[in-house]
Amino acid sequence: MNIEEATKIIIRPHITEKTFALVENEQKLCFIVESSATKKKITQAVKTLYNETAKDVNTAKTVYGKKAFVKFESTDKARDLATKIGML
Repeated sequence: MNIEEATKIIIRPHITEKTFALVENEQKLCFIVESSATKKKITQAVKTLYNETAKDVNTAKTVYGKKAFVKFESTDKARDLATKIGML
């Protein structure tokens, strides 16, 4: 997957008070993603854009669009990525 395809899949990070708690408590980051994105494509897009491997991906359809909750191996990796993309 190239960077252009990955940026079409992951639209932007979703930042709320609840998602801040997810970073620390559950090693998860939340992204708004394309409505037709699959879990496998979301995992590949995270690897391409941020050079981090997602351990697990859960999705939910909301009024904001489709959300992807991406879990990482450790709190440090999730916190570092959140800092890098400007969430923290």
